[in-house]
Amino acid sequence: MSVSTAATHQAVCPQLPVLGRDVTVPLVTGGEVTYAALDYAASAPALQRVWDDVAAYAPYYGSVHRGAGYLSQLSTDLFENARSTVAEFLDCRDDDQVVFTRSTTDSLNLLARALPAGCEVFVFETEHHASLLPWQDARVSYLDAPRTPRQAVHTLERALADRDPHGPALVCVTGASNVTGELWPVRELAAAAHAHGARIVLDAAQLAPHHPVSLRDLDVDWVAFSGHKLYAPFGSGVLAGRADWLRAAEPYLAGGGASRTVSRRQDGGVDVEWHESAARHEAGSPNVIGAYAIASACKALTEAGWDTLVAREQHLVEKVRTGLAGVPEVKVLSLFGDDAPRVGVISFVVEGWNSSHFAAALSAEYGIGVRDGLFCAHPLLRTLLGTSPQTQGECGAPEAAPGEKSLNAIRVSFGAGTPDEHTDRFITAVRELVTNGTQWTYHTENGRCVPVA
Repeated sequence: MSVSTAATHQAVCPQLPVLGRDVTVPLVTGGEVTYAALDYAASAPALQRVWDDVAAYAPYYGSVHRGAGYLSQLSTDLFENARSTVAEFLDCRDDDQVVFTRSTTDSLNLLARALPAGCEVFVFETEHHASLLPWQDARVSYLDAPRTPRQAVHTLERALADRDPHGPALVCVTGASNVTGELWPVRELAAAAHAHGARIVLDAAQLAPHHPVSLRDLDVDWVAFSGHKLYAPFGSGVLAGRADWLRAAEPYLAGGGASRTVSRRQDGGVDVEWHESAARHEAGSPNVIGAYAIASACKALTEAGWDTLVAREQHLVEKVRTGLAGVPEVKVLSLFGDDAPRVGVISFVVEGWNSSHFAAALSAEYGIGVRDGLFCAHPLLRTLLGTSPQTQGECGAPEAAPGEKSLNAIRVSFGAGTPDEHTDRFITAVRELVTNGTQWTYHTENGRCVPVA
C-alpha cells in the first residue's frame, strides 16, 4: 500500500474512540506498553460516545414506570425511546416487540420459555452454547457442522422435511461464528425454515457489532444480541421480533412491571392479568442505563456509517490473515474455507504450542489480550481441532474429556475501535514467539498458564 493510499484509507475509515485506548500495562520483560485489546468477541470496549452519554444521564437517573416525579418521567421516556432506537437499528417490522434482557444468553432462554407446546427446535452443533443449550425442554434436533454455506442450507432443508409439518418448529442459527468469524447464509436459512413452516431466531451477538442487521431483509422472526459486544458493556441485551409467541407465553419472570392488574379471589388465591407488551417479560426494575447504553451504541454505529466500518474492519481482517498465513506453524480454523466472508474474529492453533501458553506469552511479553480455550462452543472446536496436528505441551493444558486429547485454540478479535498498531504488534509477536520462543518461564496456576513470578 502506498503512502497516499494508506493516508486515504485512514481518512475514510477512522477507528471509533473507545475506553481504554490509552491504558498501559506492565511487561514481564520490563517497562510498559499500551494495551492491545484483541478480545472483542468476548466483550468489546465501550465506545467513548456511549460512556459520555451514560455519564450525562446518570445525575438524572430515576425509577422507570414507577413515579410521577420529573426524574422518573425523564427516565421512562429515555427507556422507551431506547426501545424505539433499537427497533430502528434492527429494522423491525411494525408489529415486532423489542424486549430488553441481560444478554444474548438471557434472550434465547426467554424465547425457549415462550415456545408453544410440542415445538421442535433445530440447531447446528456449531452454535455458541448460548444458542445451543437453552432448548432442553423442547424436542431438539442437533445438526452436524456443515462445510459450506450451501451444505448448511441443504442440511437444514433435509432435517425440516422429516418433521411433522403440522406442529410448531424453530430454527436457531448464528449470524457470524464466534470461533471462525465466518458469516452464515442467514437469508437462505430463513427461506428454508419458512418454506417448511418453521420460524427462525438469529443469534446476532457476533454479527450486530460488525454488520447491519435487518429483520426485514434477512426475514428472520427474532434476533438476539448483547450490549457488551456492541460497545455498550452494561449487562444488557435484546430480544426483538414477532410478538405472538411472546404474548401467549407465561412471563419470563413473575413480578411487578409484568403484571397489569393483581387481585385477590374469594378463595384466598390471586388473579393476575399480565401485560401483552414487551413489559410482560421485563418484570422488576429494568436496567435503564443498560438499555440507554445499547441505544447510544446503535446510534453511534449508524452515524459512523456501516460501509465505512465494514471496509476498515475488512482491511484489518485481511492484514491479520495475511500475517498468520506467513507463519507455517499457524493453522487458522475454518468451516467454510479461506474465501468465506467473515468478521473480525479469527481462531488458530500453533503447532508445537499449547494455546494457553501462547496466549499467556502474548499478554505478558507484548501487552496483547486475546482469548484461549474452546470459546463456549465445545462441539464446534472439537470438530475443527479433532485432526489438527499440535503438540500440547504442559502449561495451561486443560483436562480432556474421557477418550479425547486435550484441545484448545487461540482467538484474536477486533472491531471498530482497533487501531492498526494493535494488529501490527500482534502479527509481529506471533512471528517472534514461533521463531524465538518465549523470553520468560511459565507455569500452570489455578488452571491458567501464567508467568513465573
